[in-house]
Amino acid sequence: MWTRPLSGEGVVPSRMRVEIGEQPAALRRTFDALLPQVAELKALARDTRQVLFIARGSSDNAAVYGQYLCAARAGRLASLGSPSLATAYHADLDLGGVLAVAVSQSGATEEIVTTLDWARHHGARTVAITNEAASPLAELADATLVTRAGDELAVPATKTYTTQLAAIAVLALSLARAGAGLEPGELRRVPEAVSGMLGSASAAEELAQRLVDARTLVVSGRGFAYSTALEIALKLKETCYVTAVGLSYADLVHGPIAILDARTPALLVAAADGPMLPEMTALAHRIATTTAPVYGIGGDATFAAACHTTLPGPPASGLPEYLAPFALVVPGQLLVEALARAKGLDPDAPRGLDKVTQTDA
Repeated sequence: MWTRPLSGEGVVPSRMRVEIGEQPAALRRTFDALLPQVAELKALARDTRQVLFIARGSSDNAAVYGQYLCAARAGRLASLGSPSLATAYHADLDLGGVLAVAVSQSGATEEIVTTLDWARHHGARTVAITNEAASPLAELADATLVTRAGDELAVPATKTYTTQLAAIAVLALSLARAGAGLEPGELRRVPEAVSGMLGSASAAEELAQRLVDARTLVVSGRGFAYSTALEIALKLKETCYVTAVGLSYADLVHGPIAILDARTPALLVAAADGPMLPEMTALAHRIATTTAPVYGIGGDATFAAACHTTLPGPPASGLPEYLAPFALVVPGQLLVEALARAKGLDPDAPRGLDKVTQTDA
């Protein structure tokens, strides 16, 4: 674990590393607070047919998870919104029957607040997901899911990201029909599974040493794990200054796989079960026949055998595929924090980043 020197008092861990370790408790608090809101959300969404997610950055990666979860498990078509349609083009759309869900850690990004207000004025019902109860976004929405991550002092989002996943899972639960397989009891298993992933810190340190000289990296997943691949790629760019390209399996094999070589490794993310695992395993085998190093997060024993090395993910008996992203992201977070330290960087304060990002001037 990287440590920051204290004057004559030894050392302390990075704030990012501490906050990664706080995720199980933050998730328990968030599920405890939000599961009682299911009935309210059901009533709000009763006459809606589509979910429109509005987000940027890590929150947008959480929304990608929501897109898969709402469609595959809750039976509700979901899509990612383009805030510029509201803020720049002022598009006049009929959003009747739409549940607009804005996701923002701070609830203060003006672009996201403006876009949710635009959606409301065009007929959508609105939900805010934020870590700040007293925020402009929370005040605007018909319903607010306030995550219980607590203060996040490191600039890279870790516990605010996974608690956003928790809020999205509660939202999907409220939209799902009976028998769809989304149950509160399944969500209650998530914090323990995330806690189990904290033990991969040593393996993350070792993989960080292998990647310390890599300037370009491809991170890929498919299905539910795609959101995790995007989030890990974003963190590698923000925190380690690596040109990390986040791609779905399908996008990667449709041409960009050509960029992989001895100096451009691949990091593949897969759940331990589900229909995407055989494809990700086949992709690992394919890359292994080239000069490119291939590393993995998650998967099963066959997937791990196809990679040069893997960071463990949750077993299939621990979390089903549709909840695996909660735990799969943790080894990725640990890798990013370790790689930043290995490069001599401060993982808590990457250059050019602020906790609240205002996209538009």
